[in-house]
Amino acid sequence: MRIGLITADPGHQLLADASALLASRHEVVALDPRGDGNPASTDSPASPGELASPGELADVYLLKARTPPALALARSLERRGAPVVNSAAATARCQDRTAMAERALRAGLPFAPTRTVASLAGLAAEPPPRPVVVKSRHSRRHDLVARVDDAAQLRALTADWADEPVVVQDFVPNDGWDHKLWVVAGRVFAALRRSELAAGGRGPNLPLALDALPPGWLDPVLRVGPVFSLDVYGVDLIDSGGGAPLIVDINAFPGIRGQAGAPEALAALALRTAERGGLTASRT
Repeated sequence: MRIGLITADPGHQLLADASALLASRHEVVALDPRGDGNPASTDSPASPGELASPGELADVYLLKARTPPALALARSLERRGAPVVNSAAATARCQDRTAMAERALRAGLPFAPTRTVASLAGLAAEPPPRPVVVKSRHSRRHDLVARVDDAAQLRALTADWADEPVVVQDFVPNDGWDHKLWVVAGRVFAALRRSELAAGGRGPNLPLALDALPPGWLDPVLRVGPVFSLDVYGVDLIDSGGGAPLIVDINAFPGIRGQAGAPEALAALALRTAERGGLTASRT
């Protein structure tokens, strides 16, 4: 089989380890959406059609990149009948924090109540806030994620982010630890990490056994998959008091570094998806 990786970083630990498991019996190719589709390409941007020319379809694609060019490439491959994990539509929903919150809350998931403001400058023009968390509406590398306790802090942020569309969530007092849960085709992996909003900022991931989670926390995490049509995803949770979980973020195809068994689960998912795609094609 031929497995395609849509990524600018095929050497990422999860992808590299999964590729090593697959490479003995299958062909693994990387498509860099920034360039000409060759492994590790850094050429000038190409159109999705140039990256997926006729006759070069893989049996399945793993969509690790989440940039607009990567999503455009994934959509073009899907239109040609190629299976993509996760789909472009599901990935895009997780890039828009407004759409993410609306879908999660509509499904009854314990997601932080979220409102959308057209710009950070518009938020600064409102009455002084109670402690809130302000995030860029559109999730991307180096986006805005900040705790704001008063009007002075909000005004300071507008110096660099005045025109940024944002979402606003009430700050929920917690112990400063994010519970990082990752799911690959229903298999769950977990770690603890200091929140980037905590004093001292984000720290390294620490091991977390699944049986150390508070009772009932796995249920909403596993429900995220079908609600968002995701096979590979991450969920960030905090304890909102009394052991009650609160989802503060959902990520399509996160890194999942250093989790024993994750590369094996991803490789198996790729092969199952490719086989299903082949069976579907043979019946049409």
